[in-house]
Amino acid sequence: MRSVLAIAVLGFAVTSASAGDWAEFRGPTGQGHSDGSKLPTEWSSTKNVAWKQEIPGLGWSSPIVVGDRIFLTTAVSTGDGDKKDQSLRAIGLSVATGKTIWDTEVFLQDGQTIGRIHGKNSHASPTPVSDGKHVFVHFGTHGTACLTLDGKIVWQNRELKYVPQHGSGGSPILVDDMLVVSCDGANTMFVVALDKATGKIRWRTTREHKNGTKFSFGTPLLIEVNGEKQIVSPGTFHVAAYRPKDGQEIWRVDYGQGYSVIPRPVFGHGLVFVSSSYDTPTLLAIKPDGQGNVTETHVAWKVTSKLMPHTPSPLLVGEDLYVVGDGGVATCFKATTGEQVWQDRVGGNYSASPLFADGKIYLQSEQGDGIVLQPGSKYEVLAKNPLEPRTFASYAVADGALFIRTEKELYRIQQQ
Repeated sequence: MRSVLAIAVLGFAVTSASAGDWAEFRGPTGQGHSDGSKLPTEWSSTKNVAWKQEIPGLGWSSPIVVGDRIFLTTAVSTGDGDKKDQSLRAIGLSVATGKTIWDTEVFLQDGQTIGRIHGKNSHASPTPVSDGKHVFVHFGTHGTACLTLDGKIVWQNRELKYVPQHGSGGSPILVDDMLVVSCDGANTMFVVALDKATGKIRWRTTREHKNGTKFSFGTPLLIEVNGEKQIVSPGTFHVAAYRPKDGQEIWRVDYGQGYSVIPRPVFGHGLVFVSSSYDTPTLLAIKPDGQGNVTETHVAWKVTSKLMPHTPSPLLVGEDLYVVGDGGVATCFKATTGEQVWQDRVGGNYSASPLFADGKIYLQSEQGDGIVLQPGSKYEVLAKNPLEPRTFASYAVADGALFIRTEKELYRIQQQ
């Protein structure tokens, strides 16, 4: 009991970005929470739109916000033929106006050697991360780089080689003075830490291989357990926690043949919540205070159902855990016990992760609809807000506004 009570979320940003920034995937703590207020519950392509800006190419990375800048990545097809080259780019925009301040090509990927990607993916899906002084971008096996906030390249790394299946998706995180990435390809699986100042590999931990499908697209989460930091990284077949100092595995939980894992974990009440994804996802609540393989001893509860998420991350709000499945069914559980509170069909399909802000839950469907829910003991829809075209990117929140990336544009949504 003492060890459970000593477990706490890292309730602070692990970078030097300011408190009002949205500097990584899912915000300051990486768990989809914002302290923003007076956010709109209703919008459309014209209503409560402060500005919208066309974004070149195609990318499903979510926007991040640092100070007066927005950062995102994209891939612009160049050349002729069926297998076009991909200009992998980072873009800096103005928070106030949406105007592009800089647009930098970070890598040029040869179209003849680039792998096939899933129809729902892009060549620029991982979300950038910032320490308040630099922006770090990741294009999977095609390269990782550090840029200044003015778009100048500081370093590039193309050493993280593996065979990508369906493209890349997992986003990098900052841990102390390192950039940590999960690299789970079809041929090899590993977690790696790069020196954030130089891009050189500090450590690389190989994940266990088994027969069958191997690839995943997970984004790690940094937590603290009994005063020690852990990097929790879900991957194919299992989720594991690693020691930041050297990448040594602390604990692991096996979940069978789970693969193509995308949801980022969340942490609270002394439990880590993860989803094992394909073929039939299992939602697990894990006590992260063990050592070694703790599959039989540290799983507090689990739910296996085709309605659990393959792609969207869970959302923890107070005593309740909310998930939305890719097929549009939302479920609320009691976080500590796994008891189902309610389940209802939202409609549409979902890839974006949910957001909790201004006392409300925000969902974003692939069809472009923004659904606003009232958290609590019953399913209650406050608003349904259409945008076109489709979107797979997750929300960013800063400066009293929601930032929503669609297939073609970036929107700033705020009360008008």
